[in-house]
Amino acid sequence: MQYLKSDFYYELPPELIAQTPAEPRDCSRLLVYDRATDKIEHRIFRDICQYLRKGDVLVVNNTKVLPARLYARTEHGGHVEVLLLKRLDIDKWEVLVKPGKKCRIGTRLVISEKLSLTVEGITDSGERIVKFDCKGVFEEVLDEVGSMPLPPYIHEKLKDKNRYQTVYAKTDGSAAAPTAGLHFTPELLQKIKDMGVEVVEVLLHVGLGTFRPVKEDVITDHKMHSEYYSVSEEAAQKLNAAKAEGRRIIAVGTTSVRTLESATDENGVVRAESGNTSIFIYPPYKFKCVDALITNFHLPESTLIMLVAALTGREKILQIYGEAVERGYRFFSFGDAMMIV
Repeated sequence: MQYLKSDFYYELPPELIAQTPAEPRDCSRLLVYDRATDKIEHRIFRDICQYLRKGDVLVVNNTKVLPARLYARTEHGGHVEVLLLKRLDIDKWEVLVKPGKKCRIGTRLVISEKLSLTVEGITDSGERIVKFDCKGVFEEVLDEVGSMPLPPYIHEKLKDKNRYQTVYAKTDGSAAAPTAGLHFTPELLQKIKDMGVEVVEVLLHVGLGTFRPVKEDVITDHKMHSEYYSVSEEAAQKLNAAKAEGRRIIAVGTTSVRTLESATDENGVVRAESGNTSIFIYPPYKFKCVDALITNFHLPESTLIMLVAALTGREKILQIYGEAVERGYRFFSFGDAMMIV
């Protein structure tokens, strides 16, 4: 069947778009959908332990969000916003600039006394290739001058940078947070491990393509963004052992799903590998690795709701979202969570 973008539309009152994170992290709400019984339950996120069992493997994405939004000025005093997208070399990046007309090739932008850049190229889609001049360690300077690249639907200023990071974030490189992981606290993760649940880390650097709308009417015409992912030898061994023993693989977030499904072959064997993935998952995709999913509530007509619909079926996900709207769940990055088992 050929799905249209409009097949994944639902009505969302703007007041349900969460503007601030829940405090504490694990007090957000949790909608649980059991595919075997076709039942929905409404809980609090910290109750998730009741839906996990000994031997399960919880797969988390340990990427760390860069404070990738920079405010610069031109040599003539104009203001430019720069958003880091992808590192190309030690000092070279692909970036998004606004306004673009101030950033021709050769333009120099000053961000601070320690950091400036020069535009060296322009991609087909209008992004700039820039070379940074940094006095000091780039990551440290970036931490001083950069701000978190919050999604466009969040209008409140974030008081604490760390609230847009998971508690297990390790590897710098994302332009957006893997938000399903924001609900976990160190204490909750420890409780889960103490139950005999194995926590396995993989990596996918989340790009801004996550927020790019699907423009084509027929979803198969959509060109998916590419993101860097990595699965270590140790992670692959643990996942393959679990699969061989019939234990559940539970992905935390759509980024973990995309990583696992990219690294798994047609026989269900997870490979230790790194590379770029542009996998696009939508119904009736047959999952090779993932058995269950913990995720947030996603934008209408987005590739993310299409991925979740591949687990539940399109009609069912729209029904579940309808119930979440009715019950006043909070949506998107700082919103509530959902578990599909």
